[in-house]
Amino acid sequence: MVWCLSLAILSLIFSQGADGRGKSEVVSVVGRAGESAVLGCDLLPSAGRPPLHVIEWLRFGFLLPIFIQFGLYSPRVDPDYVGRVRLQKGASLQIEGLRAEDQGWYECRVLFLDQHSPEDDSANGSWVHLTVNSPPQFLETPPQVLEVQELEALTLRCVARGSPQPHVTWKLRGQDLGQGQGQMQVQNGTLWIQQVERSSSGIYTCQASSTEGSATHATQLLVLGPPVIMVPPKNSTVNASQDISLACRAEAYPANLTYRWFQDSINVFHISRLQSRVQILVDGSLWLQSAQPDDAGRYTCVPSNGLLHPPSASAYLTVLYPAQVTAMPPETPLPIGMRGVIRCPVRANPPLIFVSWTKDGKALQLDKFPGWSQGPEGSLVIALGNEDALGEYSCTPYNSLGTAGPSPVTRVLLKAPPAFLERPKEEYFQEVGRELLIPCSARGDPPPIVSWAKVGHGLQSQAQVDSNSSLILRPLTKEAHGRWECTASNAVAQVATSTNVYVLGTSPHVVTNVSVVPLPKSANVSWEPGFDGGYLQRFSIWYTPLAKRPDRAHHDWVSLAVPMGAAHLLVPGLQPHTQYQFSVLAQNKLGSGPFSKIVLSVPEGLPTTPAVPRLPLTEMPPPLSSPRGLVAVRTPRGVLLHWDPPELVPKKLDGYILEGRQGSQTWEVLDQAVAGTEMQLLVPGLIKDVLYEFRLVALAGGYVSDPSNIANISTSGLEVYPSRTQLPGLLPQPVLAGVLGGLCFLGVAVLVSILAACVTNQRRAARRRRKRLRQDPPLIFSPPQLSALLRNTSVDENYEWDSEFPGDMELLESLPLDLAGPRPRPEVEPELGEMTPEECCLLNTAHAPDPEARCAALREEFLAFRRRRDATRAQLPACRQPVPHPEQATLL
Repeated sequence: MVWCLSLAILSLIFSQGADGRGKSEVVSVVGRAGESAVLGCDLLPSAGRPPLHVIEWLRFGFLLPIFIQFGLYSPRVDPDYVGRVRLQKGASLQIEGLRAEDQGWYECRVLFLDQHSPEDDSANGSWVHLTVNSPPQFLETPPQVLEVQELEALTLRCVARGSPQPHVTWKLRGQDLGQGQGQMQVQNGTLWIQQVERSSSGIYTCQASSTEGSATHATQLLVLGPPVIMVPPKNSTVNASQDISLACRAEAYPANLTYRWFQDSINVFHISRLQSRVQILVDGSLWLQSAQPDDAGRYTCVPSNGLLHPPSASAYLTVLYPAQVTAMPPETPLPIGMRGVIRCPVRANPPLIFVSWTKDGKALQLDKFPGWSQGPEGSLVIALGNEDALGEYSCTPYNSLGTAGPSPVTRVLLKAPPAFLERPKEEYFQEVGRELLIPCSARGDPPPIVSWAKVGHGLQSQAQVDSNSSLILRPLTKEAHGRWECTASNAVAQVATSTNVYVLGTSPHVVTNVSVVPLPKSANVSWEPGFDGGYLQRFSIWYTPLAKRPDRAHHDWVSLAVPMGAAHLLVPGLQPHTQYQFSVLAQNKLGSGPFSKIVLSVPEGLPTTPAVPRLPLTEMPPPLSSPRGLVAVRTPRGVLLHWDPPELVPKKLDGYILEGRQGSQTWEVLDQAVAGTEMQLLVPGLIKDVLYEFRLVALAGGYVSDPSNIANISTSGLEVYPSRTQLPGLLPQPVLAGVLGGLCFLGVAVLVSILAACVTNQRRAARRRRKRLRQDPPLIFSPPQLSALLRNTSVDENYEWDSEFPGDMELLESLPLDLAGPRPRPEVEPELGEMTPEECCLLNTAHAPDPEARCAALREEFLAFRRRRDATRAQLPACRQPVPHPEQATLL
């Protein structure tokens, strides 16, 4: 803004000079800081006595003149110029002790008091520009010594002034940093360090330079941080009983270093066997006296100054010593009738060469004991534990340095090995969520310990063992499926048995051994199915290119359904020489199992052959390609389909047709009006626990594309399902026909069952009636006296009163009506209600005390009644309807 005003004033001056009423000269004066400069002004006449006048010097930007002189009076001077300005050679102004802030525009004015006129005011005045050159001078600098924590950010700022304006540069250890590099950046005299490191420490020099000179400022940067190990320890080897020193030297700021040494993560001063034999020297080295075999191991040096995390450096110490026996047990049990081992616990460095054995004080000759041998670690292997193995044994190990002597004597005892009393079955099948108990018990001497473990996986939180050593799986989970092993072990032997547990009612288990064989533009995927959880399982293959597409941040996984019962599938349509990821997913009616491990494969390319030249086609429209990358995603609102538009579209894309099916059924049109601008669609009205397959067909003008890739998805586990009324066509017509047919079949089956039951009951009653007629007819007593008499006898216990034969009762009731008529009765046959003298005699015999006699009498009476009944039936009319009678007895 100041320079704009200055230019305006200068233009005014030049315009006045053009009119001839003022002077067009603009004087520029250059001075150095600390020296003097004269601002010329020739407004006073050069000859003669000047008239009465006033001299004023104004500086641009000041409200009042900086210098006013009237006649012989003392001049009025601005406080910033007191003692530094005076007139020289008329109206010229001399400024001494120039300062940088004195630079600017000055105006000289002379007012003549005795000949004043307005025209003189417009022509009066002379402008002078003062330039003060000064060497660079720092206005702002960082401290001379600066301490910064490691990994922190740092800003060093240098601000300098001068005329001309100086240029500021930075140097580190004498090397120019320029615009900076790495974590250091330099701009406008400011140095930024994004993250201070130990290598950032040193002397930083800030230099301001111009044509008038230069100025420098130095700052020493000290980085506060953990120590840096300059001399780490080295791996060392020493013979037993010799001294050893492990070096460790570190540097740090601040330098208040302390050193700690560890053997296998334990402070050496906390190990009792080392306390009296180790020292940590001032330089951090570890001094170890009289090394022993137990001293071998990894030693770690940790220097610290109390800042952040201290570093560490490790080295291994190797101690050489003769072979020696560590701890020979006084007794060694061997299993009776089984393979046994007599161990010789040895340690040796250099490694063990051989072991000699003695039995009962004599050298052991293995060739005299068939089946006995010596193991690679020197142990004595006995093929069959019997009385030949009893005795006292001692071993002596040797290496290249010799031996430390024989071992103490161990006495061999024969013990009974573990034997199973109850073994688990080979297989167990149980539903998930229930309890499964698998027995397993063993005996031995000493009594064995029985334990359970899942082969290949640990389920300690789920496996429980009761007091009888039986395995309890409560509750039974999917993870418990697999092979379980029961182990019985004691001091002499260990035996094991196993069983397979099959957990039913779960989703499928993961498939294993997935193999992908690359083929030209395809791949053959095969696998081994896992357990199906008790239900029929289906498989689907998921694959995607390993490299992400540039227009999407996620992988486009494509799935292919596998035919039922197959364990392999050919995946076509792959890009050659592109790496793909493959995974196999198993599903059943309860849901999906876990994905298999991802397998990478690169399909091969087709053999290249020379292309046959073809004539150019005339105005053939480009074909309409199919929609790309159809993916089905499960969401809380339902199943969301996402796809990419076709690559080749001859005209404007009109829309899509969505097709779907369940399993291997026929394709059904689900939506015919999917807009061409859509790239995703929420499919409503799905049925729970069903595997769906979807595909899209694109429409453009009169073109119909091929179907897109098939996206399959299972609705198992979805919590929210949109209303099925939104998509009535989703339920396929075959499914609806099947449901209606099932209902009709159920109604017909119920009706047929009822009719069959009625017919069966009628036939059963007829069969029972015919069976009764083929047998002896029941006893019927029409006279009340006879019935009462029979009921009072002891034979009543052998009769059952019922109404199974109403015909006899009808005959009995109709008899008095027929006898009352005038029709004559044949004399050869007695009346039904009358008894012959023989029958009366038989009836009287019923009172005989002998039960056999009573039964005989009753039988004779029954036969007599039968004859009377037959005769009476012949006399009854045919149209007589049967009348039920309550009294009827059946002989049991």
